[in-house]
Amino acid sequence: MEDWRNWNQKLIAEFRANHGEIGGHFEHMKLLLLASTGAKTGEQRVTPVAYTMDGDRYVIVASYGGSDVNPAWYHNLVAHPQATIEVGDQKFPVSATLTTGAESDRLFAQHAKAYPQFNGYKLKTTRHLPVFALERD
Repeated sequence: MEDWRNWNQKLIAEFRANHGEIGGHFEHMKLLLLASTGAKTGEQRVTPVAYTMDGDRYVIVASYGGSDVNPAWYHNLVAHPQATIEVGDQKFPVSATLTTGAESDRLFAQHAKAYPQFNGYKLKTTRHLPVFALERD
């Protein structure tokens, strides 16, 4: 777990130092920094997350690399849908909505078209991969 935190901290530092650009594995992905409130702790947590756009909404998928459990930020947004995101040099508040049904399917397909590895994540697990729409407050 400590290695994961260190890795995330390095990505966050690289993101902020390079105006939202990250190299390596994430070089061709659009990333945002999601600052959510911990569901259990109430503490603020910052996580790099790949996103796509649906009109003015930012779309993120709680894939957790195809793990059989949801990432912590999923639980944080369900408990506290008010969050803050950083995109490039901009930082602003958003409201998160967990999408369902046809909308969730459409947004996932759009996301997976941009990032085909998400189709692989979907195949690795039996859980539904939750899709959130983030709207600027």
